Amino acid sequence: MASKEVTITVRLIRSFEHRNFKPIVYHGVNLDQTTKEFIVFLKQDIPLRTSLPPPFRNYKYDKLKIVHQAHKAKTNELVLSLEDDDTLMLKEDSTLQAAGIAHETEIAFFREEDYKNYKANPISSW
Repeated sequence: MASKEVTITVRLIRSFEHRNFKPIVYHGVNLDQTTKEFIVFLKQDIPLRTSLPPPFRNYKYDKLKIVHQAHKAKTNELVLSLEDDDTLMLKEDSTLQAAGIAHETEIAFFREEDYKNYKANPISSW
Protein backbone atom coordinates (compact mmCIF):
# COMPACT_ATOMS: atom_id res chain seq x y z
CA MET A 1 0.00 0.00 0.00
CA ALA A 2 1.51 3.30 -1.08
CA SER A 3 -0.16 5.50 1.53
CA LYS A 4 0.04 4.83 5.25
CA GLU A 5 -2.93 7.08 5.95
CA VAL A 6 -6.28 5.30 5.84
CA THR A 7 -9.95 5.72 6.68
CA ILE A 8 -11.22 3.71 9.63
CA THR A 9 -14.47 3.55 11.55
CA VAL A 10 -14.34 3.58 15.34
CA ARG A 11 -17.38 2.05 17.03
CA LEU A 12 -17.85 3.61 20.47
CA ILE A 13 -19.49 0.98 22.64
CA ARG A 14 -21.29 2.48 25.62
CA SER A 15 -23.18 -0.66 26.67
CA PHE A 16 -22.86 -4.25 25.50
CA GLU A 17 -26.07 -5.36 27.23
CA HIS A 18 -28.20 -2.65 25.65
CA ARG A 19 -26.37 -2.76 22.30
CA ASN A 20 -25.66 0.93 22.66
CA PHE A 21 -22.94 2.11 20.25
CA LYS A 22 -22.12 4.96 17.86
CA PRO A 23 -19.75 4.85 14.88
CA ILE A 24 -17.29 7.65 14.10
CA VAL A 25 -15.35 7.78 10.83
CA TYR A 26 -11.74 8.97 10.92
CA HIS A 27 -9.96 9.96 7.70
CA GLY A 28 -6.19 10.19 7.30
CA VAL A 29 -5.28 7.88 10.18
CA ASN A 30 -1.54 7.18 10.21
CA LEU A 31 -0.86 3.43 10.46
CA ASP A 32 2.68 4.00 11.79
CA GLN A 33 1.40 5.30 15.14
CA THR A 34 1.13 2.91 18.05
CA THR A 35 -2.19 1.73 19.43
CA LYS A 36 -1.45 3.67 22.62
CA GLU A 37 -0.94 6.90 20.65
CA PHE A 38 -4.21 6.33 18.79
CA ILE A 39 -6.07 5.72 22.07
CA VAL A 40 -4.68 9.00 23.44
CA PHE A 41 -5.86 10.77 20.26
CA LEU A 42 -9.35 9.23 20.58
CA LYS A 43 -9.62 10.17 24.26
CA GLN A 44 -8.81 13.78 23.33
CA ASP A 45 -11.07 13.89 20.26
CA ILE A 46 -14.26 12.16 21.50
CA PRO A 47 -15.15 14.70 24.25
CA LEU A 48 -14.91 17.50 21.65
CA ARG A 49 -17.44 15.94 19.24
CA THR A 50 -20.66 17.83 19.84
CA SER A 51 -22.53 15.47 17.49
CA LEU A 52 -22.21 12.72 20.11
CA PRO A 53 -24.59 12.59 23.08
CA PRO A 54 -22.91 13.35 26.44
CA PRO A 55 -23.03 9.71 27.65
CA PHE A 56 -20.73 8.77 24.75
CA ARG A 57 -18.47 11.80 25.05
CA ASN A 58 -17.87 11.37 28.78
CA TYR A 59 -17.42 7.59 28.96
CA LYS A 60 -14.07 6.08 30.03
CA TYR A 61 -13.05 3.98 27.00
CA ASP A 62 -9.74 2.14 27.26
CA LYS A 63 -9.53 -0.80 24.82
CA LEU A 64 -9.58 -1.35 21.04
CA LYS A 65 -10.62 -4.48 19.14
CA ILE A 66 -11.05 -5.12 15.43
CA VAL A 67 -14.72 -5.56 14.50
CA HIS A 68 -14.43 -5.97 10.74
CA GLN A 69 -11.81 -5.67 8.03
CA ALA A 70 -12.72 -4.64 4.49
CA HIS A 71 -13.43 -7.52 2.09
CA LYS A 72 -13.54 -10.10 4.87
CA ALA A 73 -16.40 -11.94 6.58
CA LYS A 74 -18.44 -10.15 9.24
CA THR A 75 -19.48 -11.61 12.56
CA ASN A 76 -23.12 -12.31 13.43
CA GLU A 77 -22.72 -10.58 16.80
CA LEU A 78 -24.58 -7.26 16.76
CA VAL A 79 -22.18 -5.24 18.89
CA LEU A 80 -18.82 -7.04 19.07
CA SER A 81 -17.57 -10.58 18.62
CA LEU A 82 -16.58 -12.24 21.89
CA GLU A 83 -14.11 -14.56 20.17
CA ASP A 84 -10.52 -14.32 18.94
CA ASP A 85 -9.41 -11.80 21.56
CA ASP A 86 -5.78 -12.87 21.15
CA THR A 87 -5.71 -11.86 17.46
CA LEU A 88 -8.33 -9.08 17.25
CA MET A 89 -7.59 -7.14 20.47
CA LEU A 90 -5.06 -4.38 19.72
CA LYS A 91 -1.90 -4.40 21.84
CA GLU A 92 -0.81 -0.95 23.04
CA ASP A 93 2.85 -1.30 22.04
CA SER A 94 2.26 -2.37 18.42
CA THR A 95 1.64 -0.07 15.48
CA LEU A 96 -1.81 0.03 13.94
CA GLN A 97 -0.44 -1.57 10.77
CA ALA A 98 1.23 -4.42 12.71
CA ALA A 99 -2.06 -4.98 14.57
CA GLY A 100 -3.86 -5.62 11.27
CA ILE A 101 -5.52 -2.25 10.70
CA ALA A 102 -5.91 -1.40 7.01
CA HIS A 103 -8.07 0.92 4.90
CA GLU A 104 -11.78 0.75 5.86
CA THR A 105 -11.22 -1.38 8.96
CA GLU A 106 -13.85 -1.02 11.68
CA ILE A 107 -12.62 -1.14 15.27
CA ALA A 108 -14.46 -1.01 18.58
CA PHE A 109 -13.48 1.34 21.42
CA PHE A 110 -14.89 0.25 24.77
CA ARG A 111 -14.22 -0.14 28.47
CA GLU A 112 -12.34 -3.38 29.12
CA GLU A 113 -14.16 -4.05 32.41
CA ASP A 114 -17.55 -3.86 30.65
CA TYR A 115 -16.32 -6.25 27.96
CA LYS A 116 -15.09 -8.81 30.50
CA ASN A 117 -18.39 -8.65 32.42
CA TYR A 118 -20.40 -9.10 29.22
CA LYS A 119 -18.16 -11.93 28.03
CA ALA A 120 -18.70 -13.76 31.34
CA ASN A 121 -22.48 -13.30 31.07
CA PRO A 122 -23.52 -12.40 27.48
CA ILE A 123 -27.15 -11.46 28.02
CA SER A 124 -28.79 -8.60 26.14
CA SER A 125 -31.47 -6.51 27.78
CA TRP A 126 -33.64 -6.43 24.66
